Amino acid sequence: MSELAALEAVTEAVESGAGLPEVVRAAAKALDASLAVADAWGATLAVAARSPAEERALLSQGRGVSSTPLRVGDTVVGTLHMRATGPGGEDSEPESAETSEQMKRLLVTMIASEVERVRAPERASEVAASEFLRAILQRELTEREELLARAKELSLDIQDGASMIVARAVPQAPTDEGWRARVRAVAERGARAVVSRSIAALSERESAGTVVIAGAEVLLLLPGGDEATAARAADAVLREMEAGLAGYTFALGRSRIAEDPADLPRAAGEALLAANVAQGGSDGVALAFEQTGAYRLLLSAMSENPSELQRFYAETVEPLLAYDEQYETELVRTLATFLEADGNVAGTAQRLFTHRHTIYYRLERVRELSGLDVSSSDGREKLSLGLKAMRVLGISAAGGPASEVGAEGGRVPGRSTRRS
Repeated sequence: MSELAALEAVTEAVESGAGLPEVVRAAAKALDASLAVADAWGATLAVAARSPAEERALLSQGRGVSSTPLRVGDTVVGTLHMRATGPGGEDSEPESAETSEQMKRLLVTMIASEVERVRAPERASEVAASEFLRAILQRELTEREELLARAKELSLDIQDGASMIVARAVPQAPTDEGWRARVRAVAERGARAVVSRSIAALSERESAGTVVIAGAEVLLLLPGGDEATAARAADAVLREMEAGLAGYTFALGRSRIAEDPADLPRAAGEALLAANVAQGGSDGVALAFEQTGAYRLLLSAMSENPSELQRFYAETVEPLLAYDEQYETELVRTLATFLEADGNVAGTAQRLFTHRHTIYYRLERVRELSGLDVSSSDGREKLSLGLKAMRVLGISAAGGPASEVGAEGGRVPGRSTRRS
């Protein structure tokens, strides 16, 4: 088939509205290749392959398969997987010798446009859900009637109650484009397995106070007033993320049931607080608001006066975290463990698998940097509250090696030591 005839066949498939599968089949003939199209979250939308084995090779991205991002403007809407089936067979280069690079680029652009057209209604629904959830989180929607009206536009029934989940995923290695959207889709899939009308959106919060939010943060709303069902949905979200997002770390927080729709902004704050505590603590990656203990007392401060909470953190624990980040030490972790061990140095050393002289060295460094002495009840109380403020604000402690200069003999460098 000539390039002109091939292009006419693809154009006819697009203009006739035959659908993405027909467009992909026409493009496969034009490129003399097997093709598979996946959306931005990895779900297969269309396949044009000459055999089941060829289809499996495409979908598993096996030998000889090349992958090209499908873009509309600056947005990646999917991926085109291609494997040549021309003269070179399965082992040939993905690019057919009879098809110019310009022809390939044109066909890729046409397929991307078709993918975007197919997903347009779904995308509009996602945008509406995102605007609704972000307005709740930012307390822009607080009136009961307005909340009910906006929910009705999304076919949501929240009159009998609803709950909120904040789920975070942080990649531990470089990942592909569109990974945040994939995190959202995976989290939503987990929630809908239990509560079918759940909605999800990326929060897209750039910062909380002065704290940059790492990774992807997903807001989920679960209609319904049953606590046990909400708990099962949260478990399902975490399981789905762990199964579908290899190489990520996770934190998840779940609110109490908001029996009145007007309480949804409060529920969003509870879920955010629980996620922050889960991410910064050692009690696991998922917490319900009821499990946050004394942190619950700081919810109003986080919602109503976060600058005061930030100021208290800056006066207590922030210098320790800055030191850890600059010198790759573990002052914050050591302080937290020391407080959990009821101020027992030997117990702290045992938990951290570190010599007690190292613990003494680190606690002295804590005193120099913060001005607070862990040997006094006042110092311990302020540092403990500083750690809680850090976790409520969603700040994660930096990790570092288990040894530091001078630590092996319990020696403490002089006050001339540089600070960040």
